[in-house]
Amino acid sequence: MKILIGLLAALVIAVGGYFGTEFYIQQRVVSDVEATFAAVRASGAKAEHGKITFDLWNRTITIAGISGELTADPPASLKIGRVVASGVSRPDEKRFAASRIELTDFDASGRIGTRAGLNVSYQAPRIEISDYVGPAGPLRRLDSTNAADIYRFALEHFAAVAATSAVAPTLTTKLTSVGAAAGPGDYTYSGIALRDIKDGKIASSTVERVAFTLTMNAAGKSENLTGEIANLAAYDFDASSTLAILDPAHAKDDKYYRAYRQLTAGTYSASFQKGLTMRIDGLTVDDVSLRPSRLQFPQLMAVVEAAPPPGTTPTPEQMRDLLGKVAGIYEGIRIGSASIRGFAMDLPEGGFRLAAAGLTAFENGKIAELAIEGLEGKTPQGPVKMGRFVLKGLDIANLMRSSAELSGTRQDPSPDQLLGLLLLLESAEMSNLVAPYKSTDKPVTIDTLNVSWGQFVGPIPTRARVTVKMNGPVDASDPEPFNLLAEAGLANASVNFDLGAGWNESGQSFALEPATLDIGNVLSATARLSLSNVQRGTFSLNPLQAAIMAAQIEAGPLELTLRDAGGVDLTIAQQARQQNISREEARRALTDAISDDAMQMSSINPDVMAVAGALTRFIENPRGTLTIKLTPKGKVAMMDIIQAMKTGPVAGLGRFQVEATTGR
Repeated sequence: MKILIGLLAALVIAVGGYFGTEFYIQQRVVSDVEATFAAVRASGAKAEHGKITFDLWNRTITIAGISGELTADPPASLKIGRVVASGVSRPDEKRFAASRIELTDFDASGRIGTRAGLNVSYQAPRIEISDYVGPAGPLRRLDSTNAADIYRFALEHFAAVAATSAVAPTLTTKLTSVGAAAGPGDYTYSGIALRDIKDGKIASSTVERVAFTLTMNAAGKSENLTGEIANLAAYDFDASSTLAILDPAHAKDDKYYRAYRQLTAGTYSASFQKGLTMRIDGLTVDDVSLRPSRLQFPQLMAVVEAAPPPGTTPTPEQMRDLLGKVAGIYEGIRIGSASIRGFAMDLPEGGFRLAAAGLTAFENGKIAELAIEGLEGKTPQGPVKMGRFVLKGLDIANLMRSSAELSGTRQDPSPDQLLGLLLLLESAEMSNLVAPYKSTDKPVTIDTLNVSWGQFVGPIPTRARVTVKMNGPVDASDPEPFNLLAEAGLANASVNFDLGAGWNESGQSFALEPATLDIGNVLSATARLSLSNVQRGTFSLNPLQAAIMAAQIEAGPLELTLRDAGGVDLTIAQQARQQNISREEARRALTDAISDDAMQMSSINPDVMAVAGALTRFIENPRGTLTIKLTPKGKVAMMDIIQAMKTGPVAGLGRFQVEATTGR
């Protein structure tokens, strides 16, 4: 009996000690939680909670009815129905750990910008966090009236947190707006998971599916846009990039901080009520970095505030202000590469497809290369296809600034403004374009079209090149020389054109090379031209200075080579039809006319006879080559040649040594 009484007494003492310890610890937990909420309230924010309980046996803390409100402009609020932290511990006095944290009935809301406009709210029935370790209380005092400090405060605490994962089965986002242009919208995210959270970094963030519905308002009409996105993912997020943006100490920091290693998305589809549908098979963005000097929080908010109120038409002044500010934002973002795959848009009257589109090396507001591939579409005249279109060296930021400068002006752009636009792009390329030609069923094909320029003196490029390779039908309504080909009986023509020009500053020379034109089955032509004593001032926008410098330019050698590929016979045949004579008679009439004209002009310049003789042999012997070389007799000013040619082209030849030859 004594043993039994002793055992009962020991049990009573143990149970009493357990509940006493639990009561003590619960009071300590309540005190710690109250201290945390008090610290938040001391910053000027509102923070409340309901009942707090602690289960010592399972080391579980439960806090009910959490609510908070930030008084910053714009304001924000937070509500959580209940927080349950299991397996809690205190690694030290400043740290709190839990094997699992579950939040239920999460509800957060706020407003974007200080203007009444776009309100955002987030609701999640449940959020679960595994293996959590973080601060036991606020790391510093919060300025709840300063939006930038609120974001920085949150990110600083995020950087001090570690967790194996954070998942939310569903999250709903609602957008509401008083504006006419941006209507309400609902987004439902499914299967949200964040993995390996530590030191302000997230190894991966994934969303299985996003379904959305938006109301678009334009011209007094509303229409719903619905769609979904599958398999969103972000890898290697680093909060330090955003913290630098929010820190005034980094206002002059030109270093790029990587925000994401990669962003990806699977299938995207959307449709309007009126039958328009869009689809993207996938999207990938690599190496996203931010530059604090161009993306400080006040700059970002300035862009938001510069936007005109929803539903209103911006004034030219507002557009200039907005575009100028957005240009600075572009200069603060760096993207290694970005691409979309399988873009398609279907309209009731037709649609178009893109196999791929993307950019590479976007930095300091400039894109190294922007390309689209595999375009297919329809026009009223017929289908259009294009293999590839590329813009290189596209300066987006300064393009926006130029647009802002020209926006709303009543005066025509000045020459320097127009030339300045060339600085915003280095080259354009297009290949394998097939497009309908007028009302015929024969398309025009452009195999290659390349245009490039550079080596600027002020806004004027001193190097340029154009390359074209194309073929297509011709008819009598075409401009010369294609109408002549049609009149000669050709139904189709191919053209290869390559023209390059460049200035050499050290040698003060300007050369036109290459300069080639090839019209299939007709002729090919090659020209070489050089000028000397071309000084930098020649490219001045000041007309007087440019004229003075141009007067000093001297002519260099000129060489022109024609290769007959059937054009001579075509010309002779056309002359024969028009004059109703034989081809040999037409050929003889043409050579006689050349000889007669040369005899009349030989009194001005005897060298005309040499040219006429070579041209006659070229006509008499088809499929041959005609070469004319002009070599200046000493120093010949280009202005003198231009003045001499006003009386006729033969007068200008007098200043050159002329050599004309033919061959096979």
